[in-house]
Amino acid sequence: MTTLRPADAGEVRDAVGRALADRQPLELVGGGSKRALGRPLQTEHVLDVSRLSGIVDYEPSELVLTARAGTRLAEVEAAVAAANQLLAFEPPDWGNLLGAADGGQTLGGVLAVNLAGPRRFKAGAARDHFLGFQAVNGRGESFKAGGKVVKNVTGYDLSKLMAGSYGTLAVLTEVSVKVLPRPEKARTVLLFGADDAIAIRALAQALNSPHEVTGAAHLPVRVAARSAVPYVAGAGRAVTAVRVEGPGPSVAYRTEKLRDLLAPLGPTEELHSENSARFWREVGNGEPLAEPRERTLWRVSLAPSEAASYIAEVGRALDLLCYYDWGGGLVWLSVAGGDDGGAAALRRALRGGHATLIRGSAGLRAAVEVFHPLAPALARVTAQVKAAFDPQTILNPGRMYRTI
Repeated sequence: MTTLRPADAGEVRDAVGRALADRQPLELVGGGSKRALGRPLQTEHVLDVSRLSGIVDYEPSELVLTARAGTRLAEVEAAVAAANQLLAFEPPDWGNLLGAADGGQTLGGVLAVNLAGPRRFKAGAARDHFLGFQAVNGRGESFKAGGKVVKNVTGYDLSKLMAGSYGTLAVLTEVSVKVLPRPEKARTVLLFGADDAIAIRALAQALNSPHEVTGAAHLPVRVAARSAVPYVAGAGRAVTAVRVEGPGPSVAYRTEKLRDLLAPLGPTEELHSENSARFWREVGNGEPLAEPRERTLWRVSLAPSEAASYIAEVGRALDLLCYYDWGGGLVWLSVAGGDDGGAAALRRALRGGHATLIRGSAGLRAAVEVFHPLAPALARVTAQVKAAFDPQTILNPGRMYRTI
């Protein structure tokens, strides 16, 4: 296998042009933290963009940062933290889940897979903060879209198309993202002992309250015991968690009101500062289900009102562990055994929504659809978009779907 390491956008264009001329597909790599995500690739050449690194422009007063796509996310987060700002979509780090726990993920990689953490339902996904980019498509053409300020984002919003395309449409070389001020304070209210159905209703109450919740999760008792946060792991009961952020007095007031709201359902407690931050990091990173490694890991998106009954149904067919995020709209599931890793049962029980395979063996990822199967009309449109950007399927062929 040959690894190409271009130093600038021009070298990226040349590399793609040579691959196109030789009909030699490329696997796109940044930090390498997500190579085990998606369908396994069979390519002889790797295009490693990690040398396209560094922050190009950052004006905290404008709330916009521009960086080369191979810039480590840790570098970006350190720069915005120094200005008391953050990436509001709270990008998680799945490196540990996927066997690449070196903090190597890049800003371009995060955007390419459209990652977002527990604040997703409040702040939006990565695509909602992706303002513009420069890239090279599968035709070997350099192009750009969007801008470095929100008002410049006009016409076709190609940034949203690139986000979640897993490198199948273009090689990102430079990206611009929106940043926001870091909240002054954060606290998390914990409710102990609720079963799944009651917990989802409690989260809905909190989310529908005027208290501006920015995190809403539920860990059943077996999963709560795996937490690195003592209050959660030592509870001996299921833990339902609600986060509020903002100015100190406001956070204190809203925390008190949320505890009053949830008190009829069971005992409550609070997490402050680092314990609160640690809890939401592990929820976003999938840490409660990281072990054992041989279990297959899924994420299922569905209507929160159906989450508890969905888990009850699939739990009768599969050996699973799970927890809920996004107020019940996202369920993480760890499945043991099964030739298909639970794919048929998980997807058969869905009444809308989608199930995505996050971790599994290369054989499993080749045998089952990693991403939820597309309806025929949507599959045709997806194929047409792929053909427009990469007609010879040079870039990450088959990463998302067998023929795309």
